[in-house]
Amino acid sequence: MIIEPAHKLEHINEYYFSRKLKQIAQLKAAGKPIINLGIGNPDLPPSPATIDALKKSAEQPNHHGYQSYIGIPALRQAMSEWYQHTYEVILQPDTEILPLLGSKEGISHISNAFLNPGDIVLVPNPGYPTYTSATYLAGAVPVYYDLDETNNWAPDFTNISEDTLRAAKIIWINYPNMPTGASGNQAIFETLIEVAREFKILIVNDNPYSLILNQGKPVSILQTPGAMDVCLELNSLSKSHNMAGARVGLIAGAKAYIDTILKVKSNVDSGMYLPVQEAAVAALHNSDEWHAERNKVYEQRRSYAYAIMDALGCTYSTDQVGMFIWAKIPDSYADVEALTEKVLMEADVFITPGFIFGSKGARYIRISLCSPEKDLAAALERIQQLFAQNN
Repeated sequence: MIIEPAHKLEHINEYYFSRKLKQIAQLKAAGKPIINLGIGNPDLPPSPATIDALKKSAEQPNHHGYQSYIGIPALRQAMSEWYQHTYEVILQPDTEILPLLGSKEGISHISNAFLNPGDIVLVPNPGYPTYTSATYLAGAVPVYYDLDETNNWAPDFTNISEDTLRAAKIIWINYPNMPTGASGNQAIFETLIEVAREFKILIVNDNPYSLILNQGKPVSILQTPGAMDVCLELNSLSKSHNMAGARVGLIAGAKAYIDTILKVKSNVDSGMYLPVQEAAVAALHNSDEWHAERNKVYEQRRSYAYAIMDALGCTYSTDQVGMFIWAKIPDSYADVEALTEKVLMEADVFITPGFIFGSKGARYIRISLCSPEKDLAAALERIQQLFAQNN
């Protein structure tokens, strides 16, 4: 290159899954029949009504131009109605909802809208690596707070000084949680809101998993009294509506926050493809029965994931929400990669090592439920055979 990369990239590496997928592709090219149980990429289709709406809209000759930065009114209205139906949260469609090109875009927009160079951001450990990357890209500084595995992975701020809390600008949270599968609850949200009020910190809850294998009513931090004053919530149709490739998400929150984020968004994208917006409107009207049928598929797959974890000697909670199973590895392994690389190279099965989510994941693995039963069954058989040979 004739110029040097930006200094802020010194803290950022290529995303782990981007690098690992290259390795898996090379192994497959060499003839290895790799089964990928690593990535949460839904393999099930959207609802028939969603596909039909996408097709019909794409056939219209005038539906292929640039679109509004804030989405069509019908999409914002559908998102508002979905929040009321799903979470019993009332949002004004014109002022308290901003459609996104996937919620990952929102992580970047929020960071760029509210962070100045040197600002402190509180990031969960373990947690989604993009919270850290977006913080560095905004010139801010991540400080990690632990999730307590002995308390259903609730936030633990005991290692965070009062001075750090007073200097912090944003707290990233993610309930239902990825990677741990912890559901979150109103007690956690109430405590966080108290912290946010006392120290004047913006809470952002990243909430794409609340309809996947949820136990009871789906959770949203915006259900909690006072949340709209100090919270934003990201949501997405990628996981809950099988629309990962369409890139449809949203930010929900008070008008002042939405208006600020729009200053960033309107300068870096040119709106969402209209057929995708109209497909999303249809998806947001999926019946509760459609969601229940999708979850039945994940329930069946989950039984294979449990069996794989048992074959590996791992321990896990059966109360997890979302499309992954998170489990602790046996003490007999020096580190998590000793297990995951053994399984990859000797059983041709890729499982995500938990260290990519932070130091608190260093002795955990994660299995995705986004593979058909036949692949999960084949992976189970290979792993059982591998460890039978080693015993």
